[in-house]
Amino acid sequence: MIDPFLVTKTNKKYDAIVVGSGISGGWVAKELCEKGLKVLMVERGRAVHHQKDYIGEGKASWEMPHDGFVEHNLIEDQFHVQRKCYAFNDMTKQFFGNDRDYPYQTAEGTHFDWIRANQLGGRSLLWHRQSFRWSEIDFEENLRDGHGTDWPIRYQDLAPWYSHVEKFVGISGSVENIATLPDSEFLPPFELNAVEKYAKQQIEKKYSDRKMIQGRCAHLSEPTQFFLDQGRYKCMARNECQRGCSFGAYFSTLSSTLPAAIKTNNLNIACNSVVHSLIYDDKTNRVTGVNVIDEQTMETREYHANMVFMCASTIGTAQIMLNSTSEHFPTGIANSSGVLGRYLMDHIYNPSASGEIEGFDDDYYKGRRPTGPIIPRFNNLQKQTDKFSRGYFLRGGASRSGVFHAMGSDEFGASLKQKMQQPGPWHFGWSGSGEMLPQYDNKVTLHTEKVDKWGMPQLLIDCKWGENDKLMMEKMADDCVEMLEAIGAKNIKRRISDAPPGLAIHEMGTARMGRDPNTSVLNGNNQCHDIPNLFITDGACMSSSGHVNPSLTYMALSARAANIAVDLYKQKLI
Repeated sequence: MIDPFLVTKTNKKYDAIVVGSGISGGWVAKELCEKGLKVLMVERGRAVHHQKDYIGEGKASWEMPHDGFVEHNLIEDQFHVQRKCYAFNDMTKQFFGNDRDYPYQTAEGTHFDWIRANQLGGRSLLWHRQSFRWSEIDFEENLRDGHGTDWPIRYQDLAPWYSHVEKFVGISGSVENIATLPDSEFLPPFELNAVEKYAKQQIEKKYSDRKMIQGRCAHLSEPTQFFLDQGRYKCMARNECQRGCSFGAYFSTLSSTLPAAIKTNNLNIACNSVVHSLIYDDKTNRVTGVNVIDEQTMETREYHANMVFMCASTIGTAQIMLNSTSEHFPTGIANSSGVLGRYLMDHIYNPSASGEIEGFDDDYYKGRRPTGPIIPRFNNLQKQTDKFSRGYFLRGGASRSGVFHAMGSDEFGASLKQKMQQPGPWHFGWSGSGEMLPQYDNKVTLHTEKVDKWGMPQLLIDCKWGENDKLMMEKMADDCVEMLEAIGAKNIKRRISDAPPGLAIHEMGTARMGRDPNTSVLNGNNQCHDIPNLFITDGACMSSSGHVNPSLTYMALSARAANIAVDLYKQKLI
């Protein structure tokens, strides 16, 4: 139960405040609480209870008021941006931010789709659960090619923390010994279907530098007693993950890290608490707490602590810090470098290709698997060999059309009924996911005129694809086609969408880590160069976007930084 730990007004001074309750905030709270610190988690959205509040779980579309669709007027009024997310529908809309209440602006000539989830648990309820370790190359390329600042840490610094979080989260995957995709602490992988097994055989036979493996995901494929003791159970492959999972079969704050933190009796949670700014003491050069506006009553209040962790999301953290001004930090707290809000990144996700696979008429599959095969990065490894810097990987999979494949045919009557009793042809699709270069001019700033309903300056987002990104898109699309040709696909369709940054939902940067305080906000401990008791462990801290999904890296960074902070705190160094 969460309720006994919920607070609103409190005069208590905590050891630490954690702003945000998503993947990063949940991990920081767990680690701090288990080390004995008294922690207040501050969440701008409503409280959500695990299991109880998953109101769309297990519902068929015909059980919903509009057959699973969201009313047009509701979309236009509240969800005109959020509706673009693959996970948005009538069963999940309650977990998405309200665009009417959380407006933002984009610079002229640019666009950015910011997907938000403002409730306890944040986007950990909505994420796609793909969980990959970053490799040595991901941490070294900024230094190698000169794009971005050198990471102050390397893979070896994070490797033990990857193991630490993986053992608690539960990652399904297979040991492959691939340099660009280090192996994790694995539960058994989900099985490839018949066409995917054939594709794997053909691709690996033709390309010595490419391997097709099952995607790694934060799902309990075969839970051990450790996970059962957490109250988490086997993934049922329902493909209802974004509705909330009462089994706790996929990792979320609500099913995993938050119960662990609550169990210590060291956690309080303040929901419906919009953090306006950080409280800064110029005499001690420390943050002492946060200024909060009640999400419902507009009442203002303060919460106080000896240290603060910002985990409000990449863009949310930037907004709060830019809004925290003082005589000492007139352009935003901890911004002596002038780079706060800059180097905003997402992943390049636009290219794809699909085709038809002949044969395999007697093969099918069961369940709705939570992941699909990938081809790990194979380009620009030892040196740049393409027209662009950095790299990418491919993700995809094979499936069969359902019974409605017959509806477009010219048949009718008995022959149509007979055809509808059989699944349709096999299709195989690949899409690319690549690294966006960090660029100084891709940034978020505070709008000088527009404010939201709580009186906070709206964000102005200025972010667009660069020439390097566009060159990578073309090559990714070509590779998608080539991988389909390698397995004999027919009627191949190549596509590069014109969607702007944002919809990969992997936004990173704005308060980057670095070795030089003059060009970065954070040191190698996720600790602000300017203010020693202020830490940032969400996507804002990232110095580059890497080429694979970042969530597992956020978890490892959060756990590592929390433990470093506890050691510094006990030594009275912060």
